[in-house]
Amino acid sequence: MISAPVPTRAEVSDVATAVFEGADAVMLSAESAAGDYPEEAVATMSRIAEKVERDSLFQGIMNAQRPEAEATGSDAISAAARQIAHTLKLSAVVCYTSSGTTGLRASRERPDTPVIALSPVIETARRLALVWGLHCVVTEDATDLDDMVDRACRIAFREEFAKPGDRIIITAGVPLRTPGATNMLRIAYIGSDGLSGI
Repeated sequence: MISAPVPTRAEVSDVATAVFEGADAVMLSAESAAGDYPEEAVATMSRIAEKVERDSLFQGIMNAQRPEAEATGSDAISAAARQIAHTLKLSAVVCYTSSGTTGLRASRERPDTPVIALSPVIETARRLALVWGLHCVVTEDATDLDDMVDRACRIAFREEFAKPGDRIIITAGVPLRTPGATNMLRIAYIGSDGLSGI
């Protein structure tokens, strides 16, 4: 689409194949840097990716190529969060991440539930913004477990991933502020004020 307002069949196929193969992101170069139709190229690529992800075969393909969880607590927590969110039809998976590793693990599971990555480190959030399926929010570290749950519920509500009465699943490391120590799952209800319910 450097000099044409519509893509060739090969260009459409390249984007679709990348999405079916589980690419986190696809990128343009000449089309957006020097092309005649940069906005159309971006919009077209987005439409192709969204269409592929809505394909009835997409989730099955993602499940078939999902790597086995490593024998670590953090990997097991991420795999369990995906399965619980799917089984209970939760509104979102919320993961606290300082280094970004927990966000990467959550994305690698390719859940059919939105994933919100909360980080106090703006560089981490920016880096994770390119990772498949992550909605990154920069927020202060939680002060304790109750604050952690309330903060996750409030952000899921504010970012319109959950509404009052919905449930979310939260992954984090305890003790708090310990990078690489994801070892906790918590299911929480969104209350009428956007905070944790029951």
